[in-house]
Formats: sequence, C-alpha cells, structure tokens
Amino acid sequence: MVANVTINFVTINDKTMDNFELEQFLPYRLNRAAEFVGLRFAAHYKARYGMTRPEWRTLAALGSSGRMTAKAIGVHSSMHKTKVSRAVAALEQRRWLKRTEDEADRRLENLELTAAGQQAYRELIELARQYQAELDAEIGETGVQALAEGLAKVETVIRKSARGKKLPEPDDL
Repeated sequence: MVANVTINFVTINDKTMDNFELEQFLPYRLNRAAEFVGLRFAAHYKARYGMTRPEWRTLAALGSSGRMTAKAIGVHSSMHKTKVSRAVAALEQRRWLKRTEDEADRRLENLELTAAGQQAYRELIELARQYQAELDAEIGETGVQALAEGLAKVETVIRKSARGKKLPEPDDL
C-alpha cells in the first residue's frame, strides 16, 4: 500500500548564487587543468610501462631526490600513505626499488632506486621532456610564459599564507 506523499520543491533565489560561475572559479579551473594534463601524461607512461600514477609519482620522487622514506614520498608527491605503500610494493616487485633499514631509527625504511629503477627513471624523464615539448608547442611561448608567471604568483601567495601553518593533507579534506 502506498501512503500519500507530499514533495515540496524549494526554489533558491539568492542573487549571490546567480552570480557565481563555477567555470571561472580559480581552484576549480586549476584542478581541472592539472587533472587533464596529468591524465594525458599518464596515458604515455601507462602505455609504455603499465605504471599507475602513484607508481610514477613515487619513481619520480625517488629519481629526483634520491633516498627517501615512504612518508617523505607522500609529502613530496601529495599522496596518501596507502597509495605510497602500494606504489612502493609495485616498484619493488619490478626490482626498481630497494629498501634499507634506517640506521638512526629502525622503525623507518629508506627507499632508493636500483640500477634498473634509475634506468627506468631516465627513460621516463625523456618521455616527460617530450610531453613538455608537446605542451609547449600547443600552448605557445607566450602562453607558457604567462602560465609560468601566473603559477609562480599563486605559489608565492600559498607559501606566504602557509608560513607557520600546517596545511591539510589532500585526503583529509
């Protein structure tokens, strides 16, 4: 048996909502652009190496910084610890990464690339350079320069506002 149901629709007629354009909201635009550019690059390394984004980020962090802990990789690449852990395990299975116990604190493991991992990193960096050149050509010299200057300003503002404050982790939001 169906009971009588009343549905009331609420119409919001707030002028501030009428003037908000999501497509012009800077955080939304930056996130969409970053996601698009990142996914497009991911297609390149996934096709060549079958790597996931966390694996690429972990490999890139270790390749550019050398020996790191899993926690440091997470901070460096803005990844949650479970994603880092899975990426480390996958890279270790490929024999691209090795673990060593930290001499000062046995609870920690230092991670670094093996010779095979360093070779894969060099190949992926060449792939990244090619992708960067492709983007530069598509955006044009003036566009690349304007984007670089704009991002530098955003990063300066972020650094100033973050001084002395702990920013939330991406997965905490």
